[in-house]
Amino acid sequence: MNPPPIVVLTDDLLLKILSLLPDDSDRKSLRSTSKAFRKLDSLHRTHLRLLRPDFLPSLLPNLPRLASLDLSVCPGIDAAAVSLILPWTRRINRLHLGRCTALRSHALGALVRSCPNLHTLDVSYCTAFGDLEAAALSSAAGLRDLNLDKCLNISDAGLAKVAVGCPELRSLSLRWCFGVTDIGIQLLSNKCLHLKRLDISYLKVSSESLRWISEMERLETLQMVGCGSVDDMGLLHIANKCASLKVLDISRCDRLSMDALCSVINGHNRLLQLHASYCFSELSMSFVDRLKDLTNLEVLRIDGARVSDSMLNIISNNCKCLAKVGLGKCRVTDTGVRHLVSSCVNLKVLDLTCCSDLTDSAILAMALSCRDLLCLKLECCNLLSEGSLNHLGSHCRFLEEIDLTDCSGINDIGLKYLSRCSELVSLKLGLCSNISDKGLSYMASNCSKIQELDLYRCAGIGDGGLAAISHGCKKLKALNLSYCDGVTDKGMEYLSSLKELSILEMRALRNITATGLTKLASGCRRLAELDLKNCEEIDDSGFWALAYYSRNLQQINVCGCAISDVGLCMVMGNLTRLQDAKLLDLVHVSAHGFELALRAGCTCLKKVKLRAFLRRLLSSEIIQTLGAKGCKIRWD
Repeated sequence: MNPPPIVVLTDDLLLKILSLLPDDSDRKSLRSTSKAFRKLDSLHRTHLRLLRPDFLPSLLPNLPRLASLDLSVCPGIDAAAVSLILPWTRRINRLHLGRCTALRSHALGALVRSCPNLHTLDVSYCTAFGDLEAAALSSAAGLRDLNLDKCLNISDAGLAKVAVGCPELRSLSLRWCFGVTDIGIQLLSNKCLHLKRLDISYLKVSSESLRWISEMERLETLQMVGCGSVDDMGLLHIANKCASLKVLDISRCDRLSMDALCSVINGHNRLLQLHASYCFSELSMSFVDRLKDLTNLEVLRIDGARVSDSMLNIISNNCKCLAKVGLGKCRVTDTGVRHLVSSCVNLKVLDLTCCSDLTDSAILAMALSCRDLLCLKLECCNLLSEGSLNHLGSHCRFLEEIDLTDCSGINDIGLKYLSRCSELVSLKLGLCSNISDKGLSYMASNCSKIQELDLYRCAGIGDGGLAAISHGCKKLKALNLSYCDGVTDKGMEYLSSLKELSILEMRALRNITATGLTKLASGCRRLAELDLKNCEEIDDSGFWALAYYSRNLQQINVCGCAISDVGLCMVMGNLTRLQDAKLLDLVHVSAHGFELALRAGCTCLKKVKLRAFLRRLLSSEIIQTLGAKGCKIRWD
């Protein structure tokens, strides 16, 4: 008997084969079929994203080249888990600890110190992190990229520790760090002289912060979305300095004027990106004229502003390098779109959300001029018909994302035309009432790369459409079937073959029973987010199957389901990675059942939604225990 051909391949050839598989699911399949591939992948793997921290001690010694470790889906990782992996973290230079709220300053400091070459660290959404944790991070002296988004308890004192301890920072994100004020930004500007990217979005800072930021000579990207206390004086500080600035995002800063923005443009003609969505109700002609100085501008977002056809004509003629344009809720016309695309032939991304006056004529002009379009958002463009999709299918063959939500003129023939865009990755068809299983079969037959599919309230979709999708779209990861009444247990059986499915919304599917949920859970082992709200026919046996098979679930919504005390305890106790649970209107669950379920699931739980009347029925002990573990209860 001849040996399999793979045995005679050299390591170089095996590595070449692995390099041609950028998708991790494909690499995993290959590893499972061959010991040679598995061994070689272990020896050369540089990145690891882990679901269970208890695997770390056995994995890390066998991954000699590992440089990047992602523990963001292991929220339960704590000091004990960290102590087990410290001997093998010396080579780690990128560490992702987002949502790892169980870590505290001592363990965090030990982990950071064990990675002497650490240059990238993400602790975003660690909402309980405060100044002690910031001080622990400051021991990473070589840190260059730090994400502190939504570390709610970090104040100016903690930021000062980071600024002093990490002087080599190039990128820092402070979104929603509400404890940081102008004082913290001043300290940052004095100590971190190499900063190139800074995000202060939603901070309660004033224009004084922008005065200090303007002293950052190397700053290239400034994001300050929703900084409602910043006025024109702050923007004028930026206008006069920050010579290296290339990206500016002032979206939702409603105290700024167009004149101040014109001053910024006047002083920064090398800007590559300008984001000013929902800042101004109307664009001024002086602003549009000033854009002529930004000859290299690649991204322009002015969503929510009134813009005339003539303004779009001027923008098109002066900013011919534009690759991304945001015009959501700008109510542009066919003529305006024709003007825009006449010279901006390099457009890759175009957002026309809620531009409800557009017709097929605008899409034809776009398709003819912008052959390399990758992303198109047309939500609520109700005057579009199948002709628009014919134009796109004929000319925009590289299209990867399209949003057709609530486009009532889209039908099955239109999807047949669109299916010629075989590179599609994301397709949103929510509220498109004129599509059916036939239209989905067209898409599935030619668009095998689809990973995200939204069919919200598509009444014509049933089991036949899901059969087509499950056969043709094996890479599907996110699916919304909410209120698709034609879907039954048979449809769930079809979906069970989608091994990559991780996000599923199926609200109010009244024809789904425990049988369907059991089929789904047994096949889709990667489910991480599941919305079963008002699936009233699923009883405990379905939830038992979910508790047994779906061990990767992190978010679940069982509001209005027929689950009982026993079923809820099984779900909350067995799903050890569950972080977010919505538990409203469970009429078959008693107060005692809620108490037991919360005790069983409090290990990793970070958010739970309960009816307000339960506050007086649950023991103070369980409420205090959840709070101590960092779980927020929303009493609805």
